[in-house]
Amino acid sequence: MASQTISMSATARVAARASLRSSRDTSRIARLPKSAARRAASSARLAVRAAGAAVDQETGIKKMREGIKEAADENLLTPRFYTTDFDEMEQLFSTEINPNLDEAELVAILQEFREDFNQKHFVRNDSFKKAADGITGESRRIFIEFLERSCTAEFSGFLLYKELGRRLKKTAPVCAEIFTLMSRDEARHAGFLNKAMSDFNLALDLGFLTKNRQYTFFKPKFIIYATYLSEKIGYWRYISIYRHLQENPNDQLYPLFQYFENWCQDENRHGDFFTACLKARPEFINDWEAKLWARFFCLSVYVTMYLNDHSRTEFYESIGLDTTQFNMHVIHQTNKTTAQIFPQVIDTYNPKFKEYLDNLRDINAKLSKAQSPMEKAPLIAGFAANLLGVALMKPVDSGSIDFVEDVNSPAFMY
Repeated sequence: MASQTISMSATARVAARASLRSSRDTSRIARLPKSAARRAASSARLAVRAAGAAVDQETGIKKMREGIKEAADENLLTPRFYTTDFDEMEQLFSTEINPNLDEAELVAILQEFREDFNQKHFVRNDSFKKAADGITGESRRIFIEFLERSCTAEFSGFLLYKELGRRLKKTAPVCAEIFTLMSRDEARHAGFLNKAMSDFNLALDLGFLTKNRQYTFFKPKFIIYATYLSEKIGYWRYISIYRHLQENPNDQLYPLFQYFENWCQDENRHGDFFTACLKARPEFINDWEAKLWARFFCLSVYVTMYLNDHSRTEFYESIGLDTTQFNMHVIHQTNKTTAQIFPQVIDTYNPKFKEYLDNLRDINAKLSKAQSPMEKAPLIAGFAANLLGVALMKPVDSGSIDFVEDVNSPAFMY
């Protein structure tokens, strides 16, 4: 196989063709009478389900069609696609409406994105397919699951940032270009991961996901909290895996991980942009309500990662990582980073925190096996009780130095 660069132009061409097909299908159905349109849409869904009956012989994974994996079922722990109030976003990023926006800082951030440090980084070689062919059995299925979750998360960011870039073009051109360039990064990541899945003969139909995935609505400030944490925890996950495999090259089963050092810098830059967004709206980070939301999003992100990763410990073990140690390291480091801007964070070093996480992990494992409502009810109650336990732990005061008057206060010292 010749070396191949996953460039934005290639991604754009694929996206354009998918978009054209989508618009043709949509316009065709739109011209039909309502009853006929409903029948056409129903037939399309049935066709997809029928095609999904095919199964990959080696892993047992369902396929939509040859070479294309059926997307994993959506649940509370799967990566989500987001939408928001774009009119409110325009106000949030308008320098006329929001005088706290630091234009000089935003222009500096934009210049860094324009440099495009990873333009030539995502170049594949023959080792990818060869390594994938050597991963067999249960390990192969687990690798595909990891790649799918990662690809879906990156593609979700691409869709959101692309739309924000389009919507903000007139009212906030600097921020619009930043969002557009962040969508470029996410498109490269998603394309690279999907190409990796094709090494295992099971890629995703990203155009199908765009049209059929359920979108979760978040208010703009919640989008900023969630995406900030997502980018920063992504940085710590990627760099931690990269450093581990550099020290333990025998665990490097697949060359994807060799790209993580530069890759995670994209995540870090994205997070830094959202830091600037948070500082531009002091009410997001300096009152009692902001403290509650900050802790809520920390709790949501940390628990989701802990449960997801522990339901797939075989993957982390396959690359020589202890899942619990890896997770706690990532959580601690993300929490320290987050404490530089969020007004309060969870005390992740409190022994009770890990105790609650382990309880949630064990209950989640039992829930996945429970069949009847009678079995599930006490487990759900126990799950809620442990979540509440974390939420009621004494938090750690933290926050941006820009909003701290006393440098000896816990908000600065953490």
